[in-house]
Amino acid sequence: MSEPLVIVGNGMAAARLVDELTKVALGRYAVAVIGDEPRLAYNRVLLSSVLAGETTSQDIELRPASWWRDRGVTLKYGCLATEIDVGRRELKIENDESIPFSKLVLTTGSSPLRLNMAGADLAGVHTFRDSRDVDLLLALAAQKRRVVVVGGGLLGLEAAYGLAKAGAPVTLVHLIDRLMERQLDAPAAALLKSIVERKGIEILLNANTARIHGETRVEDVELADGRLIPADAVIFAAGIRPNIALAKEAGIPVNRGIVVDDHLQTGASGIFAIGECAEHRGVCYGLVEPAYEQARLLARHLAGREASYAGSIVATNLKVSGVSVFSAGDFIGGEGSESIVLSDINRGTYKKLVIADGRLTGAVLIGDVTDALWYHELIRMQQPTARIRADMMFGRSLAMRSEAA
Repeated sequence: MSEPLVIVGNGMAAARLVDELTKVALGRYAVAVIGDEPRLAYNRVLLSSVLAGETTSQDIELRPASWWRDRGVTLKYGCLATEIDVGRRELKIENDESIPFSKLVLTTGSSPLRLNMAGADLAGVHTFRDSRDVDLLLALAAQKRRVVVVGGGLLGLEAAYGLAKAGAPVTLVHLIDRLMERQLDAPAAALLKSIVERKGIEILLNANTARIHGETRVEDVELADGRLIPADAVIFAAGIRPNIALAKEAGIPVNRGIVVDDHLQTGASGIFAIGECAEHRGVCYGLVEPAYEQARLLARHLAGREASYAGSIVATNLKVSGVSVFSAGDFIGGEGSESIVLSDINRGTYKKLVIADGRLTGAVLIGDVTDALWYHELIRMQQPTARIRADMMFGRSLAMRSEAA
């Protein structure tokens, strides 16, 4: 008889875990997926494309309903999990139903931060995180509302791009002196800023949002230096917080995220966590690829195979506001490292490779990301680069010919 395995969360991590389980443990578990979003799992990375009108909400679904059904998965979406009874091995959901489990996997993701400031509770203040937010933002854009986006990381840029392309006047304000400071060095961020500004988005850096003014609705945003920005709406996109409440209330150890070991198991036996809600060796990954890597390794572990997670090399490989961006590893470069840089501002292209001890340790690409996965593999495998050093900046095909010569 199949063991009951319950997955809490119906996002990208959950979908990948089910996919991986069908490859290595088909039939071993009776899988139930419980999610509070009222729709099938979808590609969250493409939400800005929906907002920009480049694709539809239906097109970003990861799998059709038939895919889940064919794999014997019990799918309950639009259902909020309210309690984990660790002793009785039961998950309770909001309609008082209890679902028994032998194994439980938490893929509860993250929630957007709402900055604690005066006016944050006014009508017209929103976040950008899931498909429900997209519907609200599309309505704003259709009415040509003036929007201020707070946050110049990936989420903020995606919200600004989608809104601007949908027709809304947009100002993006960012506390730091460059965009996407966690993924880009200063020259790459400056190039990205210039490209994004050409799309009609006003960008203010070193801009600290102090308060939001309005009687009942947003009227303008005040910066710490006294500047006022007229606005009909404000979008907070200044970071995320792992969803840990369900685990914490069950007595499962948490820090910033739900603490897991190298088998992705929490402090409670048979209960696991992956994706944005998980904290492994003190790190919470807010990106898709680490979640997919965790899903693959957890599936192997649940299948009884040898599998251990040692952490992920953080990499970003996305279109940001319509611009291809890649970064991985130590892209700044520490003491003893050296950098190879190719910059063509007119073509909107920037490449930087960081080398230490004869190995590639970091990379940043703007515009041309053709060889991003190859660079990521070189960083991950820590292969010596001496034989391809002269040509590696110009891509894999040329470098491989040089190595073979």
